[in-house]
Amino acid sequence: SNTTLARPDTLRSAARGEAGGLSGQPLFEKSTAMLRTARRHTQGGIALVGVGGVASAEQAYAKIRAGAALVQLYSGFAYAGPALVPRILSGLAALLARDGFAHVSQAVGADA
Repeated sequence: SNTTLARPDTLRSAARGEAGGLSGQPLFEKSTAMLRTARRHTQGGIALVGVGGVASAEQAYAKIRAGAALVQLYSGFAYAGPALVPRILSGLAALLARDGFAHVSQAVGADA
């Protein structure tokens, strides 16, 4: 999920009580857990998109390891701009190499 109406107790924003959808970093853990569950249920039979709070290579990698074949950037891209993409790609290459993956597809669902 890339948005929620829920407001986690950890949310410290002055706008915490406002109506509407919450997106970005506050969703990362919940959306990654949902992704991992979807990966288990589908057993890799469909391509899943990792969304919700991705603003770093580590977060993109967590989505991939949870089962994402694709990763969507929205809030992170809005705040960091186009320079975020090469930073994520570079960091992702290092993380994959560190963990012994020759290709990103090998990491998809590794933690599901």
